[in-house]
Amino acid sequence: MRARVRASIERQSMMATLGVELIAVERGRVQLALRHDDRFTQQHGLLHAGAVAAVLDSACGYAAYSVMRPDASVLTATYTINLLAPAAGSRFTMTGQVVRAGRTLVVCRGEAFADGSAAPFAVMQATMTALYDRPGPRG
Repeated sequence: MRARVRASIERQSMMATLGVELIAVERGRVQLALRHDDRFTQQHGLLHAGAVAAVLDSACGYAAYSVMRPDASVLTATYTINLLAPAAGSRFTMTGQVVRAGRTLVVCRGEAFADGSAAPFAVMQATMTALYDRPGPRG
């Protein structure tokens, strides 16, 4: 499972562009991190909400992927993000956690933290869908 997640994230150009690191993979839980980069900030110098959403989406997606059958691929069906505080800091950690997994749909919760804070600055609820019997690479 860890190798599948790592191989899949390495094929994601978006995560590579943002400089995202895979920190931890457990069944139903994935942790990603990225450093502050001026290229991905908004006009106030804070990490842009689009970057936050993209990494939280991937953290939730890979958490879902970690509980799916090996022949499955994962896609986001929907998500809602709440930005609770400014994304200020030098290092950001995003965690995706499976809340409930079915055969096709997986509901996840994501949380974003800055500089090791115990309080998240953003939270996400996401629904992921499993795809089976599709051509191309898995994941």
